[in-house]
Amino acid sequence: MTETDVEVIICGSGAAGETLAIELARRGVSFLLIDKAAHPFPGSRGKGIQPRTQEVFEDLGVIDKIVASGGEYPPQRVYTEDGPVDTKTHIAGPTPAEPYWMALLVPQFLTERRLRERLAELGHAPHYDHELVGFTQDESGVSARVLTPDGARTVRARYLVGADGGSSFVRRSLGVAFDGVTLGVRAVVADVIAEGVSFDAWHRWGRGSDQIMLCPLYGTEMFQLQAPVPFDVDVDLSARGLTALVRERTGRDDVLIRSVSWASAYEMNARLAGTYRAGRVFLTGDAAHVHPPTGGQGLNTGVQDAYNLGWKLAAVLAGAPDRLLTSYERERRPIAEAVLGLSKRLLEGAKNGDTRRDRDVSQLDLGYRDSPLSLSDPRRTTGVLAGDRAPDAPVTGAGGLPTRLFSLFRGTHWTLIGYDVPAAEAPAARRGVRVHTIGERGDIADTGRHVRDGYGLASGQWVLVRPDGYVAAVTADPDVVDAYLETHLNIGAAATPRRDAIPAAGGAMR
Repeated sequence: MTETDVEVIICGSGAAGETLAIELARRGVSFLLIDKAAHPFPGSRGKGIQPRTQEVFEDLGVIDKIVASGGEYPPQRVYTEDGPVDTKTHIAGPTPAEPYWMALLVPQFLTERRLRERLAELGHAPHYDHELVGFTQDESGVSARVLTPDGARTVRARYLVGADGGSSFVRRSLGVAFDGVTLGVRAVVADVIAEGVSFDAWHRWGRGSDQIMLCPLYGTEMFQLQAPVPFDVDVDLSARGLTALVRERTGRDDVLIRSVSWASAYEMNARLAGTYRAGRVFLTGDAAHVHPPTGGQGLNTGVQDAYNLGWKLAAVLAGAPDRLLTSYERERRPIAEAVLGLSKRLLEGAKNGDTRRDRDVSQLDLGYRDSPLSLSDPRRTTGVLAGDRAPDAPVTGAGGLPTRLFSLFRGTHWTLIGYDVPAAEAPAARRGVRVHTIGERGDIADTGRHVRDGYGLASGQWVLVRPDGYVAAVTADPDVVDAYLETHLNIGAAATPRRDAIPAAGGAMR
């Protein structure tokens, strides 16, 4: 790598860093994605993909490959004195508004592999064995010092994003606090080949500090082993050592760990960065917040951080005001605070054998009603409000083919939908905004009235949806939308075509 100028440097190529890279790549933003590790992360640590993240992955173009890489969570088989008991969480099925309704079990290394494949389709790849060792910033950009296999290089960028995990070099270099608590739990997690247990259930023995679990990792031949361990003991993470641990806690001598592909002994923490931004440097994912693994929230929150930040960076680089980037922390930090609280509550329940999960873990109800980007209307008290997740709905195109709102949203653009409005009343076309109308000679039809019911719309109302699938405004006045886009994005209506724009045959453009 020679000295070069890019618009964004992303430090850390985990799920958050890869998501951010995809977001920038599909918007034509130049970036450098680096990681100090020599190879991609090999473990399964963050294996739960929640419904809201599945919606994000649909927009990024990877959902089908992600689903094919894993599967539905298996039932838990709890071994009691009276014998094994299978339990499975019953979750309501999909609805027109929520097509993804259950968590997926996908090993983290497979999720990240699918994201890298998508990034490759867009012409990019992470640079491994590239370590960020220092950076400075000024009013116009960031100068980063990177150690590469070919020596040290300085890279100049407009922005730097730290997606480099809980021990983030970027965060520590900024001197940003990482306050929180150590949760008093140390645990082992390992990806293993095991004999003596079936692949049809998540096996669980014991309670509290004596429990141990073996969960099948669909898409592989491995199980994920999880177990709390004492703080003052050196844990043997070899196949022999983990076999001994399993036999000690299960009381069975027919379970054998054949091999270990990855293992870690770690201490659970709940921590939150004091700020997500320092000048031209941002934090995202585990660099901004770390969670206990209960509820499968960490990876999902990080992916959604990056999904939020990516379109805003691209917009500002294209000319939107810098205050758009201020909304990143305003929106995402309260989400992390809420998720940290949820993860800690679930951890306390898990210590006592309570592994029930409710809708809170799905992340479908998280939103940004208090965001400066949400144009609230105090007169609107029902239906979808500004800042809420934009629901899906089946619709039919004017050409007669069925489609979905999510298909209309997919991509890098904003979406404006007019409900029961004449097509002639649609606002003027503008860059980066797609307009659809439902009504007389509209381009889509509200099949089954799912748009009306899912959004709570009345005739003449317009819904403006952000590139990340959240509602920016619901209004009956399209001029409000014009003002919003010009204020927040510097996006004005397209100019009226000039009468002399097309030259006569054989003539030159004037």
